[in-house]
Amino acid sequence: MTLPWTVLRLFCAALVFAVLVACSPDDEGAAPQPSDPDPVDELIELADPLLGRWSGDLEGMIERRQIRVLVPYSRTFYFLDERGSQRGLSFEFMEAFEDFLNEQLGRGHQRVNVIFVPVTRDRLIPWLRDGRGDVIAANLTVTPTRQRQVLFSEPWSRGIDEVLVSGPSAEPVETTDDLAGRTVYVRPHSSYFESLERLNRSFSQRGLERMRLEPAPGHFETGDVLEMVAAGLIDHAVADDYLARLWEQALPDLQVHENIVLRQGAEMAFAVHPESQQLKVKLDEFLRNHRAGTLFGNVTFRRYLENTRWVLEEGRDEAVARFAELADLFREYGDEYDLDWLMLIAQGYQESRLDQSARSPAGAIGVMQLLPTTGAEMGVGDITELENNIHAGARYVRWMIDRYYADAPMDEDNKLLFALASYNAGPRRVREMRREAERVGLDPNIWFDNVETIAARVIGRETVQYVSNIYKYYIAFRLVSRQQRLEVPIIEG
Repeated sequence: MTLPWTVLRLFCAALVFAVLVACSPDDEGAAPQPSDPDPVDELIELADPLLGRWSGDLEGMIERRQIRVLVPYSRTFYFLDERGSQRGLSFEFMEAFEDFLNEQLGRGHQRVNVIFVPVTRDRLIPWLRDGRGDVIAANLTVTPTRQRQVLFSEPWSRGIDEVLVSGPSAEPVETTDDLAGRTVYVRPHSSYFESLERLNRSFSQRGLERMRLEPAPGHFETGDVLEMVAAGLIDHAVADDYLARLWEQALPDLQVHENIVLRQGAEMAFAVHPESQQLKVKLDEFLRNHRAGTLFGNVTFRRYLENTRWVLEEGRDEAVARFAELADLFREYGDEYDLDWLMLIAQGYQESRLDQSARSPAGAIGVMQLLPTTGAEMGVGDITELENNIHAGARYVRWMIDRYYADAPMDEDNKLLFALASYNAGPRRVREMRREAERVGLDPNIWFDNVETIAARVIGRETVQYVSNIYKYYIAFRLVSRQQRLEVPIIEG
């Protein structure tokens, strides 16, 4: 099972819809008739053909009036701020490219629109090659392996080193040879993985013990991994030097070894389909005055790579301690209701940061953020008491599974994920989204990349982010449990 960290396809659909509406007659005053299609269905039907597979070069994109930009959702390259506005390096570079292209075309209001399609990092190249996007705008390192798969633009940044980072309790590292026999956490499809594999081959040739490369989920961004390193959940990882320096400001316990270089002088570039030569030429032309070292490049890089405003996230300092305090209760009620207790505690962290004193504006109480009426229905006692609150939350999740998903043809992992989505969005909405997923050819019995995609289009970020965050915390707490020598299964990611 794979998980996108946050596939915010709603933005893509909304932007495409805006383009279509702009080209249509103004019928705002028309009264809706009973036979009118549902607005949500209409939006999906309009957006799907444009967001589906299409292959071609810049000439065709101009005719279609859209360029689809595949971006990873991260706190440096593409994200939504507290007001829901799109931000990040990738966003600002490609917005500038949109202005650059339209100024050259001189078509007035008939603009070519850049549409951002957030996907997990492990899908960037496959989606580009499959015609689901036109450009990859990310911190994509140019490597020989990737050059056989995509066509790179001129670099937007050069001279980047991949460096080792370590956690506060890691054994000292003076040279790369000290990594022999160590465990390093890394995304399998990353350039970091290629660099570590190259070092492992060197170790084997010289009779040294190979590193153990523990795979990070494909939706994890470098910042996610560095947070886990700084928290002591992981001993070692690899990061681009500029990202390591940025996160070092936000995470004081992060050790950045700028002398332990796994790849030196790397180049970052945009990527296009191998047959999109025209688009590459236009990107190269744009980058002459927009790459790192230009006024635009320097200002934009400084905004996101020297200022920690966008990467800081409060409330995690006590997470490991709270996990240790509450693990026994979550394991007890996870076992009682046949639920993965680590997923339950991850849900509790998402709901309240495991804080029993937390109260929501709507009156939800404590760790599992249950409303008093829901707590009373669970019949386990006063949910202002910590144990009763956790007990009620576990019982409610089990009730949700048994009530709505017991007979659904899905595996137990997906039943739990759908129950979590229902916990957040309500079972009726999830049922409607499953029907819509089946209608458009997605699997209604799989959350990630299927019903999740419909959720992003129909109700926006909240539920997708909710389930995604829980899975991220699940991975983190699994690592904590390993440190505490608790044997636990993992939902494969």
